[in-house]
Amino acid sequence: MEHLPVEVIGNILSRLKAARDVVIASATCKKWREAWRNHLHTLSFNSNDWSVYHDLTTSRLEILITQTIFQTTALQCLSIFMDDVDEFSAAPVIAWLMYTRDTLRQLHYNVRTTPNVNIIEKCGRQKLEVLALAHNSVTGVEPSYQKFPCLKSLSLSYVSSSALDLSLLLTACPKLQNLALINPDIAMSDAQATMELNSPSLKNIYVEAVSLDKFILEADSIENLHLKDCTLEVFELIGKGSLSVLKIDDVSVLHLDIGDNTENLQIVDVSSFTIMWPKFYNMISKSSNLKRLRLWGVVFDDEDEGSSSLENVVVLELGWTIISELFSDWVAGLLERCPNLKKLVIYGVVSEAKSHEECQVLASFTSSIVRLMRKYLHVEVQFEYE
Repeated sequence: MEHLPVEVIGNILSRLKAARDVVIASATCKKWREAWRNHLHTLSFNSNDWSVYHDLTTSRLEILITQTIFQTTALQCLSIFMDDVDEFSAAPVIAWLMYTRDTLRQLHYNVRTTPNVNIIEKCGRQKLEVLALAHNSVTGVEPSYQKFPCLKSLSLSYVSSSALDLSLLLTACPKLQNLALINPDIAMSDAQATMELNSPSLKNIYVEAVSLDKFILEADSIENLHLKDCTLEVFELIGKGSLSVLKIDDVSVLHLDIGDNTENLQIVDVSSFTIMWPKFYNMISKSSNLKRLRLWGVVFDDEDEGSSSLENVVVLELGWTIISELFSDWVAGLLERCPNLKKLVIYGVVSEAKSHEECQVLASFTSSIVRLMRKYLHVEVQFEYE
C-alpha cells in the first residue's frame, strides 16, 4: 500500500463517498491524509450513513460539514442529504458552494436554507455537469448571467419556482440531456396559464406529481418521456420524431398530443390511465418500430377500435387489477392486432383471502386464455400474479 500513488489513494477514498468513512480511512497515514486534501473528488454527507448525524444540533452539523469540506481542494462531486434537518443557515451553505465552485462537477443538495440561498446563482457559469436540488427555490433566473454551459443532468424535487423561471433555467442549459421534475410548486401568473419548456438538447424527461392546465414541451432530441402521478388538462410534445420510449403511469390528462413523435416509438408503457381508444390506437399505430407494448389497468372508451394492426410488436404485456371476462376479451382483441407477436405477459392482482366466486372467475379466465392461445402456438405466454 505504501507504493500506491496519492492519486490512486484519492480514487479509493472517493469510492467510499460517505464523509465519515473517508475521514477514518484518511487517518491511516500521512500519505492518505495528503490524498484526502489534494485528490479526493467525491464526498457525501447523508443522514442514513451515520446515526450520529441524527444526534447533532444543526449548528454542530454545519461546523462538521464545513471543516470536512475545507480540508479538501479538488472536490468534483458533493452530496448533502440530511432528511432530519429542517434548515441550514445561509452563511455556511454559501461558503461550501463558493469554496468548491471552481472544481465541482456534481452537486446533490436537499436541505432548506434560512434565509433562502439562490443556489442557481451561486453555481452558474461554472463546470457543473449534474445538479440535483430538493426543498429549495428557483427564482430570478437570468440566462444571460447564470449560464450552465456544461450541465447535462438537472433534477428538481419539491422545488418552488415560477413557470417562467423554469423555462429560463432550461434556456441557460444548452447541453442539458436529462431533466427530472418531481412534485414542484409552480407559480403561474394570471397572464400565463401555460408552462412552456424548450430544450433542443434534452433527451430524457421524468415528470412526477405535476398539476397544470397546459404543459407544452418542445424538445427536438427527446428520446424518453415518462409522466407519473400527474393531472393535466393538456400535454403537448413538440419534437422531430426522436421519441423511442413513452411511459405514462397514473396520469389524468384530457388531451394528450405528442404530434408526429410516434413514428420511432419502440416501447409504450401505460398504467392506470383513462384514454379514448381510437386516439391512443391511432397514436401508437403510426409507429413502424414499436416492439414492446405494456398496458396495465388502462380504461378505454367504447368507441370503434378500428382494424389496423400493430405489426412490429413482439412483446405484449397486459395487466388488470380485477381479472374478469372483459379482460380476457380485451386480451383476445389485442392479440389479433399483433400478427408478429412472440411473447405475451399477463399481469394480475390476486387477493390473499379469495372467495369461491373469485376462484371461479380466475379459473374461468385461465381456461379462456388457454383456449385462446391454441390459436397462437408460436407465442410464449407468461403469467405474473401479485
